[in-house]
Amino acid sequence: MTNWTWELRSRDGGMNGLELALALTAGDFSRVLVHAAPAHLRVHVRADDGRTVARGEPDRDGDYSPITLLELAGGELRRAEIWPDGSHLGLPVILPGGEVGVLTAWEHAPDRSWWRWSVEFSNHVGRPADWQPEGQRLQR
Repeated sequence: MTNWTWELRSRDGGMNGLELALALTAGDFSRVLVHAAPAHLRVHVRADDGRTVARGEPDRDGDYSPITLLELAGGELRRAEIWPDGSHLGLPVILPGGEVGVLTAWEHAPDRSWWRWSVEFSNHVGRPADWQPEGQRLQR
C-alpha cells in the first residue's frame, strides 16, 4: 500500500485556477469527502511513485452542500453533493488547505438550515501508508 496525494484546485480564478488542497491520505480509498468544494473542481490523485491514480474535472451538479463526495471507479472520478449519514462515517474528509481527518459524527436539521459534525485528526511522523490509530474506524 502507498500513500496518495490529492491535488484539488478550483478552476475559477487565474489561468491554472486556485489551490483548494494538497492532501495526503493512505491509498486505496474509493471514496473521500471534501468540505467546501468549489463548483468547478480539478482533481489529480497520485501514488507515492508519481503514478496517476485518477484525474478529472468533476463539476457540481445541483445545489450546494457543505460536503462533497468524490468516488473513484476505474480511474474515473464521480462527484455528488451530499448531506452525510451513518454510511459516510469513517471516510476521510479533505479540508481546504489540505488537512485530512476522519468523519466521526454528522447531524443536520431536516430543512438543512444547520449542521454539526466531528472530524478526528491523527498523524504519524513517518507517514506509513497503512498506519491508523488503534480503534479508529476507517472505510476504504
